[in-house]
Amino acid sequence: MTYSVNEIFYTLQGEGRHTGRAAVFCRFAGCNFWSGLEKDRATADCSFCDTDFIGTDGTGGGKFKKPEDLAQTARKIWDDNTNGSDQPFIVCTGGEPLMQLGTPLIKAFQAAGFEVAVETNGSLPCPPELDWVCVSPKNLDKLVQVTGDELKLVYPQENIKPEDVSHLNFKNFYLQPLDEKDKDHTKEAVQYCLDHPKWRLSLQTHKILGIA
Repeated sequence: MTYSVNEIFYTLQGEGRHTGRAAVFCRFAGCNFWSGLEKDRATADCSFCDTDFIGTDGTGGGKFKKPEDLAQTARKIWDDNTNGSDQPFIVCTGGEPLMQLGTPLIKAFQAAGFEVAVETNGSLPCPPELDWVCVSPKNLDKLVQVTGDELKLVYPQENIKPEDVSHLNFKNFYLQPLDEKDKDHTKEAVQYCLDHPKWRLSLQTHKILGIA
């Protein structure tokens, strides 16, 4: 298959369990919950998405015919920024990365030395070869990936409450305040975590710091 990648870049992970960790981010084009077009936002399964995942013309983006081509491109970005440091880490995100990310590409990333993480909406099953699974559910009826390393729930959501997913088999549970232009949800997320210590607070520290 041909892999359509919106952008590939080196940064710090801004959210969840790996906050602050250096990583190559590989953002795949396309999503099964929203077209990415504003005209479709109101009827989308995820109407509050804040990410541009349309097309392949972002930084480092493009179309890759072989898994190895994409893996080596990602590894070069890591090496160019770290002088070939150990502990290479790649975060596969989107859009919805599991529309394209399968076993051949995961193994190619791992052969290039990467620990491979995914950030998914949970509507598609995760290949078992992944090293880290972060599920951020947006539609409870379409949630099929109910195990993993990290469940990161944007809060509040109309259709999903923390108590709807707190019983699922994840090692870490995070609440992340919904990023709305006219309302700050941080205080209510903080209070929920205080009242329900199973949950930890996840902030979008990349936005706070002003980095990609």
